[in-house]
Amino acid sequence: MLKIKNLKKTYDTGDEALKRVSLEIKGNEQVAIIGPSGAGKSTLVQCINRLTEPTGGNVYLGDQELTKLKKDELRNARRRIGMIFQEYNLVDRLTVMENALSGRLGYVSTWDAFRRNFPEEDIEYAYETLDLVGMEEFADDRADELSGGQRQRVGIARALLQRPDILLADEPTSSLDPETSRIVMELLGDIAERENIPILINIHEVHLAEEHVDRIIGLTDGEVVFDGPADELDEESKDVIYRGEEVPDDATAKIQTPTEAGTSTTDDLIEKTDT
Repeated sequence: MLKIKNLKKTYDTGDEALKRVSLEIKGNEQVAIIGPSGAGKSTLVQCINRLTEPTGGNVYLGDQELTKLKKDELRNARRRIGMIFQEYNLVDRLTVMENALSGRLGYVSTWDAFRRNFPEEDIEYAYETLDLVGMEEFADDRADELSGGQRQRVGIARALLQRPDILLADEPTSSLDPETSRIVMELLGDIAERENIPILINIHEVHLAEEHVDRIIGLTDGEVVFDGPADELDEESKDVIYRGEEVPDDATAKIQTPTEAGTSTTDDLIEKTDT
């Protein structure tokens, strides 16, 4: 489903965020990317759908090479890639339902989008999806009335409304308390199985990755230094990934470096994903 070959990203500062990263993700695999701050985790996730432009290499989704697409082609291809953001990227003044339906904006005309005029089948699917993530009863509430965990659930629903072929999650638990983080990870796993799609998650909390995903990819200095089943991530592997530093398992290691976070602002991300 997803194939990455020799992906590279060098920023204008000269920092090499990614150095010839190659990997494949198939079926309904649940895959976590772990590594120290500045390892290139967020850059890798954002290069896949070109929220951050890679410097070299290739990304394929099925038979389509994403790295070669022009503007309109890329916009259409992004429909196939659901994106879940660290800071949710909801529009506070809109309701839960309106935020969820923004996942269908790429499928309606500009005029219909402006009027928030969606086909009945999209509205029905939105209710089903909000029920799936436990948010149907909040459908008419404004987004700014929600807790962090509720906001993230709406972000997941919005991504699912795209009916994507793959889900990308960039630090989906970093702003959440430990219990809510576990609930969100369990939800993502259930979605992968229910929708039969793969999920690639950039995450700091190693214990969550070990507990909730099938496969772990360890990044260090922009290079893959571990790629295997979650139950094979032993202490020696963690030492290689984190270079002997303390392994972050809680909320204490969530500040991103400029290289890790990339250069996109929230407004950039919203514009690029047409939401």
